[in-house]
Amino acid sequence: MTATSDLGSPRLASPDLLRSVFRRHAAGVAVITARGDTGPVGFTATSLASVSAEPPMLSFGVGTGASSWPAVSRAEHVGVHILGEHQEELAATFARSGADRFGAPTSWREGPEGVPVLDDVLAWMVCRVHARVPAGDHRIVLAEVRLGDPAGAGRPLLYHQGRFNGLRD
Repeated sequence: MTATSDLGSPRLASPDLLRSVFRRHAAGVAVITARGDTGPVGFTATSLASVSAEPPMLSFGVGTGASSWPAVSRAEHVGVHILGEHQEELAATFARSGADRFGAPTSWREGPEGVPVLDDVLAWMVCRVHARVPAGDHRIVLAEVRLGDPAGAGRPLLYHQGRFNGLRD
């Protein structure tokens, strides 16, 4: 193995280092929703990952200080929505603290198991929560896919360098 001479100076692990490195990692954008005690809750996530094909499972991270966490911590089911590049504003709304995430212009309906399902997304799934695994100031939620629809039109929305972007050819 050869050392690369153009590498910068290594930095000790810190929240800033982690954020700086992951700004260089392009990630798909999803919105996670759940039914809360006083209405629907949701948040933008870039940590969505496929975990298992049999049974079909996925994971996502959620901060324990997030306004959606109390509902997600008790929810039996969650909605997972893959956003299209035409939904940058929707992604920003669900990422913004204090926003009215389910008010106009957000278009949604109550779906299976009472889960809020967003309209006009590339794909959506309703999942049964399997586990919530402690991970620092977050929880990793493992959820089994119960049903969904992958038939939305368009191209995916990505998050890179602190901004939402479309996929380029």
